[in-house]
Amino acid sequence: MKIKRILVSQPEPENGKSPFYDLAKKNNLKIDFRSFIHVESVHAKEFRKTRIDISDFTAVIFTSRTAIVHFFRICEEMRVAISDSMKYFCTSESTAYYLQKYIVYRKRKIFFGKHRLIDLMDVINKHKDEKYFFPVSDHHKKDISKVLDINKIKYTKAVLYRTVCSDLSDLSNVNYDVLVFYSPSGIKSLFENFPDFKQNTTKIASFGSTTAKAAKDAGLRLDIEAPSPEAPSMTMALEQYIVNYNKNCN
Repeated sequence: MKIKRILVSQPEPENGKSPFYDLAKKNNLKIDFRSFIHVESVHAKEFRKTRIDISDFTAVIFTSRTAIVHFFRICEEMRVAISDSMKYFCTSESTAYYLQKYIVYRKRKIFFGKHRLIDLMDVINKHKDEKYFFPVSDHHKKDISKVLDINKIKYTKAVLYRTVCSDLSDLSNVNYDVLVFYSPSGIKSLFENFPDFKQNTTKIASFGSTTAKAAKDAGLRLDIEAPSPEAPSMTMALEQYIVNYNKNCN
C-alpha cells in the first residue's frame, strides 16, 4: 500500500503556510496536524515555594518563545517590575525578536546566538558578573546547564511550565501511514494514550537525536530520521522516503 496519510504531532501552522502543505500538494498526500503534548503553567503560588526573587537577577537566558511567555507571565502574576537594565540572552534571533511582544526591543540590551546556547557562550562569558535567571520546562535539555556550569556562570534555573501529554482518544479509530515526532514527549504521549499501540506497517519519522533515541527505546522501528546531510528538514526526509517507497509499490 502506498503512503497516503501522515499525522504530524505538532499544532497546525497558524499562518496557513508550511512546507508540509507543499509536500502534500506535490505528492498527493493527506497531512493532518495534532499536538501530542501541551504546556501547562507553573502558577505564582507554586513558584513562591522556590523562594526565588526574580528582581534579584540582572540577566535572563531564553531558549524558546515558550520560556519568554512564561517568564513574563510569572512576573505579571507576582507583580515583579522588570528593570529596564535587564539583559536578555536568547539562543536564536527569532527567539530574541519575540521579546518585542513584551518589551521595547530597541531600548533593551538583547543578545542572541545562531541556534544553540553554546553559540552564545562567547557573549555570556563577556558578561560573567551578571546574575542569570534561566526559565525552563520540566523536560528541558540538561546539557544546557552543563555548558553554563563548565563556564562557571552564576545562574538560577527555575521550572515555569510543564510539558504534559494531550488527550488523543479521538484518534483511536484513525489510521495513518506515517507518524511524525519532534520530541521524546511526543513518543511518551503516544504510549500513554495508546498503551497497546502496535506499529505493524505504520512508518515512524523523528526529528533530532533525542527523539530518535526515545522512539528506539520505546521499541519502535524508526523508518525516517532527520536532520541528515541529505535531508536537513523533516519535509525533505519525508519526501525522499515517500517518493522512493511509493515508486516501489507500483
